Amino acid sequence: MKGFAMLGIGKTGWIEKERPKCGPLDAIVKPLALSPCTSDIHTVWEGALGERHDMILGHEGCGVVDEVGELVKDFKVGDRVMVAAITPDWSSLEAQGGYPMHSNGMLAGWKFSNFKDGVFGEYFHVNEADANLAFLPDSITPEEACMLSDMVPTGFHGVELADVQFGDTVLVNGIGPVGLMGVAGANLRGASRIICVGTRPACREAAKKYGATDFISYKEGPIDEQVMKLTNNQGVDKVIVAGGGVESFDAMIKSLKPGGKIGNVNYLGSGDFVTIPTQAV
Repeated sequence: MKGFAMLGIGKTGWIEKERPKCGPLDAIVKPLALSPCTSDIHTVWEGALGERHDMILGHEGCGVVDEVGELVKDFKVGDRVMVAAITPDWSSLEAQGGYPMHSNGMLAGWKFSNFKDGVFGEYFHVNEADANLAFLPDSITPEEACMLSDMVPTGFHGVELADVQFGDTVLVNGIGPVGLMGVAGANLRGASRIICVGTRPACREAAKKYGATDFISYKEGPIDEQVMKLTNNQGVDKVIVAGGGVESFDAMIKSLKPGGKIGNVNYLGSGDFVTIPTQAV
């Protein structure tokens, strides 16, 4: 089969590979619609994961089941399905402990285009199909399903990691697609105030519709100083990091109240270390 792959850092192209094999709990899916992710950019052009050779890219998409293993109960050939970007090993100790994204190793729940061929091929493999596939109803278009595979749940996961509660004041750093879903998720969780860092007018308008109450521009001075001014020097209860570089954590931590929490869902493609101020440790 053909697949669009990372050939090495800074190199991509079409390659030929064997069709993936289907295990007893697994499924083979033929794509309906696919979407590139900024993570693919970081992986290829920044070498964020290190060298990868002839690894098919992509982890956002939906498709039609082409084959199922003999132990798969819930899906059959011909079903339209959505597959999440993260496909954990659900029997692992890490997943049972509440960290499925790290099943059998750090970030090892993220398989597609990390250490396993992704979805940008004529077929792709899904481990533990009953747990990692979802039916795609006719009311949801394939294009919408692509957003539901990664962008929406990643933003919501940032809310979960930050443990947003009723009445919290929340800071969302970065209001691209993932950050916007962080705003929506924080609003659904009952945040009383949502302060967003972002400058693009279209993103600000969308953030308002999802529940944002205040906006900060990183171009107008240090983020933490602006947060403290907005909150009468109290800081925020929770932070969702959906943008910025490794240096941005300094301002995020300085914006927090004592005991506050940060949920990071930003792909830090460059740099070896995250900057954390000494008063946080």
